[in-house]
Amino acid sequence: MKFDTTFLRSKVARRMFMLFVFCALLPLTALAMISFSHVSKQLHAQSLKRLHHQSKAVGMTIYERLLFLEGDMKMIASNLQTGPNAHIRPPVEGFRADLTERFTGLALVTDAGISVRFFGEIQNPPELTTAERKHIRSGKSRVFTQPRPDLPSRILMSRAVDPQRLSRGMLLGEINNAYLWGIGDQTTLPPMTELCVLDQSATVLVCSLPGQVSFKEQSALYKARSESGEFDWRHGGEEYVASVWSIPLKFNFSAPLWTVVLSELKSDVLAPMVNFKYVFSLVVLLSLCVVFLLSTSQIRRSLVPLEKLQEGTRRIAMKDFASRVMVRSGDEFEDLAASFNTMGSRLGRQFHALATIAEIDRAILSALDTETILETVLTRMRDVFPCDCVGVTLQEQNETETARTYLRDGNSARETLVESSEFTPKDRESLRANPEYLFIAGGNIPPYLAPLARRGLTSFLILPIFITQRVSGFIALGYLDQPTHSQEDLTQARQLADQVAVALSNARDVAERKRAEKSLQKSNEQLEEAQVEILQRLALAAEFRDDDTGEHTWRVGRVSAMLAHILEWPPDQVELILRAAPLHDVGKIGIPDRILLKPGKFTPEEFEQMKSHVTIGANTLAGSRSPLLKLAEVIARTHHERWDGTGYLQLKGEEIPLAGRIVTVADVFDALTHARPYKRAWPIERARAEIAKMAGTRFDPQVAEAFLQLLDREGERLISGAHEQKFQSELLPRATADRSYGDLYQRERAMAWQRET
Repeated sequence: MKFDTTFLRSKVARRMFMLFVFCALLPLTALAMISFSHVSKQLHAQSLKRLHHQSKAVGMTIYERLLFLEGDMKMIASNLQTGPNAHIRPPVEGFRADLTERFTGLALVTDAGISVRFFGEIQNPPELTTAERKHIRSGKSRVFTQPRPDLPSRILMSRAVDPQRLSRGMLLGEINNAYLWGIGDQTTLPPMTELCVLDQSATVLVCSLPGQVSFKEQSALYKARSESGEFDWRHGGEEYVASVWSIPLKFNFSAPLWTVVLSELKSDVLAPMVNFKYVFSLVVLLSLCVVFLLSTSQIRRSLVPLEKLQEGTRRIAMKDFASRVMVRSGDEFEDLAASFNTMGSRLGRQFHALATIAEIDRAILSALDTETILETVLTRMRDVFPCDCVGVTLQEQNETETARTYLRDGNSARETLVESSEFTPKDRESLRANPEYLFIAGGNIPPYLAPLARRGLTSFLILPIFITQRVSGFIALGYLDQPTHSQEDLTQARQLADQVAVALSNARDVAERKRAEKSLQKSNEQLEEAQVEILQRLALAAEFRDDDTGEHTWRVGRVSAMLAHILEWPPDQVELILRAAPLHDVGKIGIPDRILLKPGKFTPEEFEQMKSHVTIGANTLAGSRSPLLKLAEVIARTHHERWDGTGYLQLKGEEIPLAGRIVTVADVFDALTHARPYKRAWPIERARAEIAKMAGTRFDPQVAEAFLQLLDREGERLISGAHEQKFQSELLPRATADRSYGDLYQRERAMAWQRET
């Protein structure tokens, strides 16, 4: 059977086909993925649980074998003749046969070396430390491990013949790995599992896996071992699921703990998923086949009407509004074709009207004066809405009941007539109650239509004009006989009236723009002053957090201004730095109290967070056009820079703005001479010596020298602020009380005192 695929050439057909396919494919795929994930997790969890129990069982088995081997050593020791005049004799023959299965070598070792070898050969016997001798003297055994390259590690067990008299010798046996670990020809491991035993340093003692196995890079092992849990690892290109269990050997055998790693291939764990995948794949494939057959049948039924509608749309796009689409499908497509034909006929009628309205819109919206707008409306309105007379009535400025009517009728086609009319609040309320349009006919004609009624008109279509949500006038279309309007005509007329309202509003805006610009300039100045005061209050709020008086920022601003004066700054710049310098630590508002008020030394992380206050402060002050805030931003960002380039931002020398260098000296001096949560206040002489010492390293030498001159001249008054009134009057003649940061500080302190009391 040949399958016809020509219908898929249509975009809609392809979209519908893909929709059908995806509606079936996505739920099935989601169900398969969820089921697969759930089953996989269940299998994985069950495997891990089983491995956990098995690893514990294997570990306990190894530990029990060590205890059994220790029992053998005890029996051998008791079987030896250890009297002072007796000769050492080997174990009895029957016992020896069992020993050779559990030990590969057994010997009696004295301080002089191996004295009696019972069977096998033991090479490189380990030397005992003092701690190990003490452990053996307590009657316990000692287990040693000796790693060997490419071979399982040697496991040795040592025990004293007579724990009270170590000079009589110690038994040393090399344990048979096959017996101890239960691997080899007669494996005792659980099915499909692999065993690896590690010492405390993750060195492999034995492993049933082929090849070189290393757990040094298996970081998950250490976490699993510390939590007695599980982990995943790779070996030989295979993924394994593993569980660990630690064997404590310290108490009985004076040896570091061993870690039992029992692993199982992930492929073995997930083997039951193979059939699951196969069944689900068949279900998905069968579902897709059913959906494919059903979707193609439904798509074919919908294509023919759709193609006809598409062809009709092309003709409408080519302005062939007389075209019709004929569909006899008996469903929604037939209704759609009928609606399409109705739409085509309406479009034909509206196209000309819309083109004319667009021309009027462009004309009135591009005009910036009321006269041009009114002239355009009166001239072109009848091209869109045939009528006998057109009038536009606008309320007079600052008048409540007077309006001016601009009209043009058939007798004065080239001349606009202007007449006054009555337009009361009651009339405006009537138009507000009918915001779309109002039709008036008959003898009850309101006074505001008198200029049109005097021309013999009896019917009127009123279109209210709203400017700033107020009725500011209306457009009136007058008729000698009662007209018939369709809803489309009324909608278009309303849209044109709205455009006229926008144009008139724009014209008024142009007239008021200059007045608004002046008002805006004044508002900007007031806003800038408010912004400065807010930032000053933020700086005070930050200072009150780590200074119980909050005077630090005020003092830094005062000393900075005095330094600027000594450095011959202009008076207006001195006043500027007086108001800007107190904002240097505004960024501390973003530092947590646990760091800001910490009495001890900062950790590196805390110091990095503390350093961020310069960036926070600068970003808070950034973006303003105010010279004061621009200077404050520079100071906030650079007042922790050092002359030698080792500051927060590592600016060096002249790279640091002068304002930042000035505030740095004032800030450090105030911090030295006043107590902080983490230090006591320094005497003024000690602070002076420190400033002089750091000139050229932390401070600009010139600024430091100017400060020392200021300090010599002012002395203790520089700290107490006793000369504040003189400073304000002599150095800052333009600093007024309402703009002084010191006065702002005093007001804040007074308000705080009132709140406390």
